[in-house]
Amino acid sequence: MSSFLSSRRAAALLAALLLVLLWDASGLDLPMARWAGGSDGFALQHDHRFVLAFHEVPRFLSWACMATLFAAIRWPFGVLRKLALAERIQLALTVLASVIAVSLIKNISHTSCPWDLKAFGGVARHVSHWSWGVDDGGPGRCFPAGHASAAFAYAGGWFALHRHAPRAARWWLAAALVFGLVLGLAQQWRGAHYMSHTLWSAWLCVAVGACVDALAHARWRRTPGASGAVPKLNES
Repeated sequence: MSSFLSSRRAAALLAALLLVLLWDASGLDLPMARWAGGSDGFALQHDHRFVLAFHEVPRFLSWACMATLFAAIRWPFGVLRKLALAERIQLALTVLASVIAVSLIKNISHTSCPWDLKAFGGVARHVSHWSWGVDDGGPGRCFPAGHASAAFAYAGGWFALHRHAPRAARWWLAAALVFGLVLGLAQQWRGAHYMSHTLWSAWLCVAVGACVDALAHARWRRTPGASGAVPKLNES
C-alpha cells in the first residue's frame, strides 16, 4: 500500500510538472502580462493600498504562521495535536525548506520581472527562464515567484498532515494553493511576475514537501524497531 501511494504521488507530481511545462510552451506569459500593463508600465505597481493588502500584510502573516508552526512543535494546538512530534517537525521544516528553495533559485536567476521589460517601460528584453545564464539586460532575480511562495510554501504540509488528519490535510493543501494563486495573480497585475513564475513556485513547493516527506520516512525506516510508521517521539 505504501509503495502504491508513493507511486501515485510521483505520478501526480509528474502530471503537474507536465501542465506547467505546457504553459511554458504556450508562450502566454507576455500576452497575459499585457492585460495588466502597457508601454507606460503597470498601474498597480505602486498602488499603496493594493501593495499593502496583497504584498506586505500576506508576507507578515506568512512569517507569523511559520513561527507559529515552529512553536507548535513544542506546544501543539488544534489539529496539530493529532500529529506525532516528528510530523510537527516535518511540517515546520517543509514550510521553511520551500521558502529557502524558491529564494535560492531566485537569487541565481537571470530572468527579470515584467515591469523591467522595454515593452512595459523598462530596459530588459524578454528572455525565457529556460535560457539559463543568458542576461536579459535587466536586474534579474525574478524567477520563480517569491511572494506567491508565502502561501505555496505551506502546500507541502499535506504530506505531514494526511496520515492522521486527512480531511484537514485536504483543506490545508487547497488553502495554500488558492491563496498562493491569489498572491501570484496580484503580483502579476503589479508587473512583478509572469504566470509561469507562479506555477513554477507552486510546483516547487509541493515537490519540496514530497522530498522532505521521503527523507523523513527513509530515516524512520532506518530507526531500529521502526516498521514504517511515524514514531511517537517523547512529547515532554
